[in-house]
Amino acid sequence: MTETMKAAAKKDCRGVSCPMNMVYTKVGLSKLTTGDVLEVLLDDGPPINNVPGSVQREGHEILSKHQLEDGSWQLMIRKGVVKK
Repeated sequence: MTETMKAAAKKDCRGVSCPMNMVYTKVGLSKLTTGDVLEVLLDDGPPINNVPGSVQREGHEILSKHQLEDGSWQLMIRKGVVKK
């Protein structure tokens, strides 16, 4: 995927502690259609270490994971079919 990838929605979870950053990410994904992309901004440390794995276990795809100049992270997540 390239930098020109368009997100259907964006969630800025910087400054949000675990597990609320995952809750906000899940809420953002729940509002999208399967195949849509959600851009999520996360802090370094536990958020970027935990959220991607949780998202993948639920059936979504991490399209990109990129560290920004300020040290935070940008995740591009494609909504998949949620596993039950």
